[in-house]
Amino acid sequence: MERKNAWAAYEDDQKVEAFAKAYCDFINNGKTERECVAYSVKMAEENGFVDLKKVIKEGRKLSAGDKVYANWMNKSFVLFVMGEHALEEGMNILGAHIDSPRIDVKQNPLYEENDIAYLDTHYYGGIKKYQWVAQPLSLHGIIAKKDGTVVNVCVGEKEDDPVFCISDLLPHLAQEQMAKPGKDIIDGESLNLIIGGRPLEGKEKDAVKARVLGLLEKMYGVEEEDFLSAELEIVPAGKARDLGFDRSMILGYGHDDRVCAYPSMAAVLDYEGVPAYTLCAVLTDKEEIGSVGATGMDSHYFENVVAELYGAACDYSELGVRRTLSNSRMLSSDVSAAFDPNFANAFEPKNSAFLGRGICFNKYTGSRGKSGSNDANAEYMASLRKILDDAKIAFQTAELGRVDLGGGGTIAYLCAKYGMNVIDSGIAVLSMHAPYEVISKVDLYEGYRCYCAFLKEARPLE
Repeated sequence: MERKNAWAAYEDDQKVEAFAKAYCDFINNGKTERECVAYSVKMAEENGFVDLKKVIKEGRKLSAGDKVYANWMNKSFVLFVMGEHALEEGMNILGAHIDSPRIDVKQNPLYEENDIAYLDTHYYGGIKKYQWVAQPLSLHGIIAKKDGTVVNVCVGEKEDDPVFCISDLLPHLAQEQMAKPGKDIIDGESLNLIIGGRPLEGKEKDAVKARVLGLLEKMYGVEEEDFLSAELEIVPAGKARDLGFDRSMILGYGHDDRVCAYPSMAAVLDYEGVPAYTLCAVLTDKEEIGSVGATGMDSHYFENVVAELYGAACDYSELGVRRTLSNSRMLSSDVSAAFDPNFANAFEPKNSAFLGRGICFNKYTGSRGKSGSNDANAEYMASLRKILDDAKIAFQTAELGRVDLGGGGTIAYLCAKYGMNVIDSGIAVLSMHAPYEVISKVDLYEGYRCYCAFLKEARPLE
């Protein structure tokens, strides 16, 4: 039952390193869900995938081997490769999310106080607020104007860009602050982003704010009211980096869950030949806040896209769409907490994920008494074990921390509502939900190999 370190199987690590490099390019250029979708559309089209909307508009029917994609509101993305078997026999689906914990800019954010200009914020997802102060931050997103134009914003990533930060209290004056519980050390309303400090010449009131507004008008052609229809996200500035003298790990922002999203997409893009069953990769939004909204997995967008696919492949049938979904097999790929020797008391070692031991399967997630869990069927797990062992893929199983302490949720239970077999699988991560997280390169590559084998070998259970 003891799992060996996956690096032991690699005498030549060139494929591991090449895949890690491609992954880092993805997360460096995809720090928001919109950027991830834009990058994914580009990769899909370069690999011969066609927009499903175009296929439908032209009125042509899909057949085995055809490759299509669907871009949902520029925040979620779905890939398909049509298989030889009828859609009603189910698809082999890889699912992951591309949103990550961050800090969002409020709709009425810009203000000046004591000669410093700030943006007011509201954090997104489960973060430790104190981790986000006193470090370089960048600003990403869009500003939508009333005339219909959309302005892309990305400041803080180029070497000659300015960066932004949230201030912290010096230790000499922090006795009262440091006596607070960790969750209260930094208040949510104190996460104010510093964006300027030089007054506009000749301006008496709010001169620093006025100068910032002038720069925004010059750079982007926007005015203050345009913040009302903006989506601006604050994330750590800088690129992902190799970690350790041996360069075996990657330190970067957004491993949760792009470390699963990228290899899921890559496995579909790299598939050679015509698959037996239709392949699907869905990269979704809003998981970090409950998969809500029109671009979250709790909406009907995925079901709607599958219905459009079904109608483009054969005569439309509502029952056929339902059978397609219920007969599918899915890996709901989300990260798992890696065992951390510095905080060993939070884990139960026999049922924990470890860095370097391959992709991780969580038969159930949830919290305490499995609340909110998918709890996959044993027969499905057995079928996956055979696929992995036959392909000599390193894998491990885990829970998210001690029984009465841990827990978490993914998109698995939302897909299981269709009746499909689905299980959580993903990459182990140290410092999950911190501004910078840690993963092992070999786990990343074993995850990719797992997804490739699943797409090729998964079959309906008898």
